[in-house]
Amino acid sequence: MSDASSPSAPAKPCPLCGKPASARHKPFCSQRCATIDLARWITGTYRVPTDETPEDAPPPGEEEGEPG
Repeated sequence: MSDASSPSAPAKPCPLCGKPASARHKPFCSQRCATIDLARWITGTYRVPTDETPEDAPPPGEEEGEPG
């Protein structure tokens, strides 16, 4: 059985640019690609889809700005 982290296993490419990943920035090839990926998560470019409503969302039927 081979271990995915063994030196003989082929390096997976960087998920952003496709260059070989570096051990220091794994799974990315550089700090630049790691930072770009982090920024995409922070800005909401990447998100995990869900059916849940945000905790701060108004209840259904009570839209913000409506007189109540």
